[in-house]
Amino acid sequence: MSAEDKAEAPSSASPPPSSYFIGKKDEIIEAGRVTKLVNNREVLVLHHDGVFHAMDMRCYHSGGILFYGDIEEFNGRLCIVCPWHKYKITLAEGEGLYQSVDPKEKPPKPRWRSKGVKQRIHRAIEVDDDIFVEFNDTPGPIESDVYQTESFRARARAKLEKPPVNTTKK
Repeated sequence: MSAEDKAEAPSSASPPPSSYFIGKKDEIIEAGRVTKLVNNREVLVLHHDGVFHAMDMRCYHSGGILFYGDIEEFNGRLCIVCPWHKYKITLAEGEGLYQSVDPKEKPPKPRWRSKGVKQRIHRAIEVDDDIFVEFNDTPGPIESDVYQTESFRARARAKLEKPPVNTTKK
């Protein structure tokens, strides 16, 4: 799914029946990003360079809170950088990126590579002045799914971790 597919053009049509209301477009743009617990899933919706993006709020690697992650470009691809361990996740596809060198190459030159899809990316939909999320229901597990379980949330509560659910950030 490309960045252009992330936010649909405004329309007066109704949102898809399987989508969930996140908030008012202007409020999300002003905040920059918001999180919501929707259908028992923690979702991060962010607005960057005129495009809305949606994904699971917790990083696939170790459950870091992506709400606090910076948006950076790596090899021409926009990524959110997990604040815990600096893992790079593409906003468009949810791929984990890493840098590697080929020791046979002289001189060795670092190159960006993909680990494949690691983070569940959802579709942000703009309808009139509202933003909705349509969940990615790709069959099979994606690594970030493990942090969307009630057992993980119970462990997080036991550690007194407080994620910024239903919050905004400027």
